[in-house]
Amino acid sequence: MQNLAPNRVRLSVADARELSERALRSIGYDAEEARIIADHVVDAALCGYEYSGLAKILNIVDSRKFRDPRRPMSALRETAVSILYDGGNNVGMLAVYRAAQAAVAKAQQHGFALVGVTNSWMSGRSAHYVELIARAGLVGIHSVSSTHQVAPHGGARPALGTNPIAFGFPTDHNPLIIDLGTSAFMATDLKFRKRLDGLLPEGVAIDAQGRPTRDPALAQLGAILPFGGHKGFALALAMDALGVLAGSGFDVDKTYGYLIIAIKPDLLVPLDEFKRHLSDAIARIKATPRQPGFDEIRIPSERTFRERARSLREGIVIDRRIYDALHELIKNAGIEPG
Repeated sequence: MQNLAPNRVRLSVADARELSERALRSIGYDAEEARIIADHVVDAALCGYEYSGLAKILNIVDSRKFRDPRRPMSALRETAVSILYDGGNNVGMLAVYRAAQAAVAKAQQHGFALVGVTNSWMSGRSAHYVELIARAGLVGIHSVSSTHQVAPHGGARPALGTNPIAFGFPTDHNPLIIDLGTSAFMATDLKFRKRLDGLLPEGVAIDAQGRPTRDPALAQLGAILPFGGHKGFALALAMDALGVLAGSGFDVDKTYGYLIIAIKPDLLVPLDEFKRHLSDAIARIKATPRQPGFDEIRIPSERTFRERARSLREGIVIDRRIYDALHELIKNAGIEPG
């Protein structure tokens, strides 16, 4: 392993999980809630998404939603194959996790499930939920409409969320996971770079006057741009429409709507055949002759699974400022280890 720079800290998986759970308990989550959220952020870190890793706990504390009262999730409407949840102002890493579990249970029993969540916020990596669904032998689709931080194509003010969509498919090996935002840059990464005094890439954000900027603070006053111009805008608008289906109209801010679809392949194709045929298709695609300069045809999620395997062996590395800030939360709350 390489020597670390002074501003970096390496943690074992166990230490990262303990630090995360203690920090979450220090801000008011009970043991089970802390475990669920910690599992999410630690896995994000394992998969190489530092901005969605342990730093996400600090984003929870910073959110105005965190300061509002929360209540238990409740079903607003339910059928044999569907549920619309009021998330009770719980952080999305709790509410959407429970919604994904409900989708799996209904789909395994009835073949299909449609679950919506409103009145929730900050759901983390969408891949986390569709992987859970795919590892249960189901096809998972997850869409998000979220707080307005992205300008429409040609617009100078935010009117859409970063609005990701994710898919999970079981295969004979690791599931195929596809997770992409409809914005040119993810808001969580923007917050991370602002926290650590970093810069944005060129061409992903504008300031309050509509001028291109690389300054995360100025971008927060302006807007992130959609990826791919009008095409990304169209996809973001589709996610907003699916968010309405998931109950965003009942959300306090009328923005957040999380939709989960779980499908039992056996409705159309026996699971074993589905997994074999998809695995064969992936192998065929990877065998495509490569252009000069490319070592492989890399399928979405392959890098993530490789990074997770490496990090499970070697631990994860985080910025010391994040590490110190989490310890400060724990110190201020007087939370003891264990």
